Amino acid sequence: MTHEIPRGRDTAAPPPLGLPRPRRPRRNKVPEVTAYFWIIKVLCTTVGETAADLLNEKAGLGLTGVSLLMSALLAVVLAVQFRTAAYRAGVYWLAVALISVVGTLISDNLTDNMGVPLETTTTVFALALAAVFVVWYRRERTLSIHSIDTTGREAYYWLAVLFTFALGTAAGDLVSERLNLGYWLAAALFALAIGAVAVAHRALGLDAVWSFWIAYVLTRPLGASIGDYLSQPTGDGGIGLGTVVTSALFLAVILGLVVHLAVTRKDVIEPAAQGG
Repeated sequence: MTHEIPRGRDTAAPPPLGLPRPRRPRRNKVPEVTAYFWIIKVLCTTVGETAADLLNEKAGLGLTGVSLLMSALLAVVLAVQFRTAAYRAGVYWLAVALISVVGTLISDNLTDNMGVPLETTTTVFALALAAVFVVWYRRERTLSIHSIDTTGREAYYWLAVLFTFALGTAAGDLVSERLNLGYWLAAALFALAIGAVAVAHRALGLDAVWSFWIAYVLTRPLGASIGDYLSQPTGDGGIGLGTVVTSALFLAVILGLVVHLAVTRKDVIEPAAQGG
């Protein structure tokens, strides 16, 4: 008696005993690092600075109220981000914009509400970020953003991003206060520091992963200095656009770039089969 093979079932022969089935390519959950990435990152950082000031001062919510509101919104967006099967430009960059605000507020709350010195917050955030990297590497054996393809790696990634924003805020404020720099000179200083990292990577062989994360930290004070320069009154060293205009302008540019990337998919990391 013959038996027909039911249609629609996988008829492929199983692998030989002792050999695992080939693993399906996984989808990376973060974008490729391109010029678009760094432009939007700096713009999000600027919005993080100006939006926090806007909600704190103009809306009258205070640091505590703004912190609770932004943290709740971030939690919702991150929940959506974790549930996506692959990188989605709109969800990802909304999460970055919100985490930039929350990271700023964490540092500001410690400094302004609790009176913790900037030297202390800078040290604590640096140690916290280092601890995330150590645990991340010990568990996953990589810190590469080209392999953010599991829930665990994504959790480490976003935790590291949060601490880079908090560290960048504290360190940027510390440098600006100690050197008594204006907004424009501070922005130029941090831009030069990022340029030095790029040169060290390309000419001196600085590891790509560490180059990325160092630059990621430095873009926070760079964006904040640009935001303050544009939004603060002329008497305080800015050009007086205000937080409303500055936030709206940068949000419009971010939206345009994110829509462009969502359509063209120029920053999508193609999946690749991974072993082990």
